[in-house]
Amino acid sequence: MSDHTVLDPALADRVRAWIDDDPDPAARAELQALLDTGAAAELADRFAGPLMFGTAGLRGPLRAGPNGMNLAVVRQAAAGLVTWLLANGTTAGEPLVIGYDARRGSHEYALETARVATGAGLRALVMPRNLPTPLLAFAVRKLGGCAGVMVTASHNPPNDNGYKVYLGARLGGPLGAGAQIVPPVDAEISARISAVTSLSGVPLGDDGELLDESIVESYVAAAAATVDPDGPRDLVIAYTPMHGVGGQVLVDAFEQAGFATPQAAPEQWVPDGTFPTVSFPNPEEPGAMDHVMALARRIDADIAIASDPDADRCAVAVPAPNVPGGWRMLRGDEVGVLLADHLMRKGRRGTYACSIVSSSLLKAMTAERGLGYAETLTGFKWIVRAADDLAFGYEEALGYCVDPGSVRDKDGISAALVVAELAAGLKAELRGLTDRLDELAEHFGLYATDQLAVRVDDLTEISDAMARLRAKMPATLLDEKVTSAEDLLPEADVVILRTADARVVVRPSGTEPKLKAYLEVVEKVVDGDIAAAREQAGAALTALRTEMAAALGIWSVHP
Repeated sequence: MSDHTVLDPALADRVRAWIDDDPDPAARAELQALLDTGAAAELADRFAGPLMFGTAGLRGPLRAGPNGMNLAVVRQAAAGLVTWLLANGTTAGEPLVIGYDARRGSHEYALETARVATGAGLRALVMPRNLPTPLLAFAVRKLGGCAGVMVTASHNPPNDNGYKVYLGARLGGPLGAGAQIVPPVDAEISARISAVTSLSGVPLGDDGELLDESIVESYVAAAAATVDPDGPRDLVIAYTPMHGVGGQVLVDAFEQAGFATPQAAPEQWVPDGTFPTVSFPNPEEPGAMDHVMALARRIDADIAIASDPDADRCAVAVPAPNVPGGWRMLRGDEVGVLLADHLMRKGRRGTYACSIVSSSLLKAMTAERGLGYAETLTGFKWIVRAADDLAFGYEEALGYCVDPGSVRDKDGISAALVVAELAAGLKAELRGLTDRLDELAEHFGLYATDQLAVRVDDLTEISDAMARLRAKMPATLLDEKVTSAEDLLPEADVVILRTADARVVVRPSGTEPKLKAYLEVVEKVVDGDIAAAREQAGAALTALRTEMAAALGIWSVHP
């Protein structure tokens, strides 16, 4: 059936040329069917431009054509990456480490990357099975890889896939060994990708070397070593890998560290790239943790933990008798400051880092305790490069780096272990994680955070909203004067507004079609009345959401 628009002859020629060069018969048939039915608008979208390669690598919908994730785009990306590696001093025989998750196409794309690497004379070391992203980051360091590729779309919707690139020690430098790429490397690799004009001309080798389970065992041992071997271990844990690849690795790490086996939500245990029980496989999305919290209620758990599909993020829920269902998910900032405080109490020195959209409480904690503090642009590629002596890093989107010496990236498995260590220690004192949060609030003040997040179908809605904000910055927020209004362009598409007791950071999401406003208010705790401070903070955040929605002009944009 035609989509009622005329197919431009030049576009039709581009589609036919792509079909002729596409190595995947199924993709060729998919595009030919669109040509035959005159699907002009659909083809125009798929050929509007290439899927853009940036610091997050590639990420997009699974579909044929240059503006999607498919075998042809992966071959082109791999060829561009390999060409860049060889042009920057990588020699024949150096290892490129390749991992993949359980999404549709991930294994196939990993093997295609391996064939391109071996065809160019590199060693391709392929993970033994679908495994978490932090394990790939670990393996790049452990195996001395020149670089690493992880095929994953993390917590994106089921029809997406993606392609992350990590650098080894020589190209990444001391702070970037095993970390994701940063500018200008992304632009350099992107230029090399664009220069690949013939996919049939890309030399292909074999499928590379399949790594054995020893790399997984090494990672599990390193993760288990992040916790004190002599600490309390009495803890009942409900867990879900959310249909992702973290399940068995997390269980193995917990058992090796001496914890009882976490009890898993059975309906979400098996890796499944269709994510049948969740609308969005992201623990931050409403309803995503319903299954694990239901399990936690059934087994009378002390805490509930969720990994996102590639297990680089960690979500935590705790008993909360005063909320519907009796459990609540902790915000990423709450988990971040709990982990930081715990590591500080254990005596870990060094610099504690977070992103600009994370809670300001970490800065107050490090200042009082005489520790280094760093604040970076959003993304772990920046956080892990914050300091030579990085002790811990986090971002509010459930990402935590508790062992930067092993994994120079966010790691949901080792973070879960350190959360469990803290929870078990508090349980031995007949307390819980919320008690420690109350202690921090009473001492430092209550730093409350929330988010205004708007998902769009048309990305111009985001750019329009940012333009409206820049054209008319608010003079007041919550009846307080805006004391500073920072615009981080051109370095980053970010606006930061501050008052004496509030802060707002507005930015487009780097991985999803969302506009995000990160809200923070600080309330004093008077006479130990934390409940009153929380009520005041909640009201302030609600009002701040309303004010920022108006400033951005997004009332008509669907959530």
